Amino acid sequence: MKESIIEVCAAHVQSAIAAQDGGAKRVELCDNLFEGGTTPSYAAIKIAREKLKIDLHVMIRPRGSDFCYSDLEFELMKEDIRICKKLGADGVVFGILLPDGNIDIERTQLLVELARPLSITFHRAFDMTPEPFRALEVIIALRIDRILTAGQKNKAPEGVELLKQLVIKAGSRIVIMPGSGINEQNIRAVRDETKAREFHLTGRSFAESQMKFKKEGIFMGGLSEIPEYQISLTDAAKIRKIVNLVSRP
Repeated sequence: MKESIIEVCAAHVQSAIAAQDGGAKRVELCDNLFEGGTTPSYAAIKIAREKLKIDLHVMIRPRGSDFCYSDLEFELMKEDIRICKKLGADGVVFGILLPDGNIDIERTQLLVELARPLSITFHRAFDMTPEPFRALEVIIALRIDRILTAGQKNKAPEGVELLKQLVIKAGSRIVIMPGSGINEQNIRAVRDETKAREFHLTGRSFAESQMKFKKEGIFMGGLSEIPEYQISLTDAAKIRKIVNLVSRP
């Protein structure tokens, strides 16, 4: 049985270090988890690279919301990839769709060519495509290394049936990496049902703000459901537990 790989989605350098301490094999560094992840700052990439011995992949996403980008946003993505290469990242993570929901083959190909020899993950934009098996074949033809997907559901445990089929269809041609909603309670079930070998998760806990004075009723993002005085951080102990769980048959 091949060794399972745990990739931790880290929204802070502190979380990236905790992921490494917990035994993760790879970090996906991003920002703005509440928007599904966007490109982190260059300082975060630089310092993460200095602190990590494990692989560092970087999210290339200029904003939240959909995956249909303007010409200006596409230029930002290209420049972000160039900078990630200069800063020593091991891989990049991106996805671009057309207005009809299918993969933007032309633009994706340009990003793939620009990013090489880095490892490339097509992210959960895959979950927003209308025909997953068609999208799978397109991504394979683009010679991308892996697909991050929740099986076209909000959470990977809900998408295990499609994930299982994708793993079978993909074979050895591309890695199918389940992600979203995976934790220590369900990772073995997801692994056993899908036969996937790479998994994407946060392993996070919430740390209370050090603020003594808390101004109530004001939310910087304008959404009350996003906690203003809690910080989401990767928990090294959770990652260690998950790594131990998937290391057993």
